[in-house]
Amino acid sequence: MYGFTTTLTGVGFDQALEKTIAALKAEGFGVLSDIDVQAAMKEKLGVEMPRYRILGACNPPLAHQALQAVPDIGLLLPCNVIVREAKSGEMVVGFLDPQIMVGLVGHADIQAVADAAQQRLRRACASLGGTPASD
Repeated sequence: MYGFTTTLTGVGFDQALEKTIAALKAEGFGVLSDIDVQAAMKEKLGVEMPRYRILGACNPPLAHQALQAVPDIGLLLPCNVIVREAKSGEMVVGFLDPQIMVGLVGHADIQAVADAAQQRLRRACASLGGTPASD
């Protein structure tokens, strides 16, 4: 699997989004980008879909370490986090596993950065209090 998710019940989309951004912030991540996929699909294709956002999360110290080790690692940054409305009305929050970049880059200096980012993102995921998907 290329990421890990949790499913939130009893909250609306906006609340799930707010909780996710707060959980990221508590772990030192800021949101550099926020892509409203639902709006883009409506505007570009005229199709309806459930609410879906892609957040580009960045922890500046970790990003700096990664960029110092492998300058082109920016092709794999920032860490993507999704918040999406499932058909059941539940909210799914997913986090890209930073270990993916280790496999793609194959550079030993990236391992420590990926480990630290993964620990922080997993804590953010767990702090949302949802039902984790099995990895």
